[in-house]
Amino acid sequence: MKMGFVWALILLALPANAAAQAYQCRLPAARNVPEVRQDAPSRMMPVTGYTMALSWSPGFCRGKETQRNHAAQCSGRNGRFGLVVHGFWPDGGRSWPQYCPAPARLTPTEARKNMCMIPSARLMARQWVKHGSCMTKRPETYFEVTRILWNSYRIPDYDRLSRKDGLTAGDIRKAFADANGGWEPAHIGVRLTASGWLRELRLCYSKRFRPTRCDDRRYGADDNAPAKIWRGL
Repeated sequence: MKMGFVWALILLALPANAAAQAYQCRLPAARNVPEVRQDAPSRMMPVTGYTMALSWSPGFCRGKETQRNHAAQCSGRNGRFGLVVHGFWPDGGRSWPQYCPAPARLTPTEARKNMCMIPSARLMARQWVKHGSCMTKRPETYFEVTRILWNSYRIPDYDRLSRKDGLTAGDIRKAFADANGGWEPAHIGVRLTASGWLRELRLCYSKRFRPTRCDDRRYGADDNAPAKIWRGL
């Protein structure tokens, strides 16, 4: 898909009041990009839509603060992260494309541009090889599209929301929808851990990059499911 066409589709889909993120991040270095080995079959099929998966970093980092593999995100040396991009994925109806031919590798220079959005060079490389390769031929294009969408979101104050009595998955959905014009709760998947802590939001897009209703696979927890948000304190 040509980059100019992708930009046109995305810009049509963005709300007029889009704003850059307001998290704390001192851009960490990406000195090298690990090689990613394919660990599942290749699957090439028409793309029917997209999913933006946003991970709740305080919950992910709980217990990982001193682990070397997660130092960029969890040590605190590079700032404090809230929601970060887990991945931007193509969908294919009942299944999804993955591990398409990827002639280009992610470079440290490109990885560094995205470290405040995806604070792990290893995760970035995996997202490109497994998912981005089925959307475009160059990692630069894949991450450019991801950044455009990422910078269009207004992130709610989930720290404040975490203090609400009787918090539910529906409250988490509604907070994101209320903060972002064009989004409705039905467009937002919420994944909780087995003990009810927020793990991830999944934002569902149509093939033309417009918010769309999530199917059951992506919708996750029911609106009335009790939820908790770990603040990382």
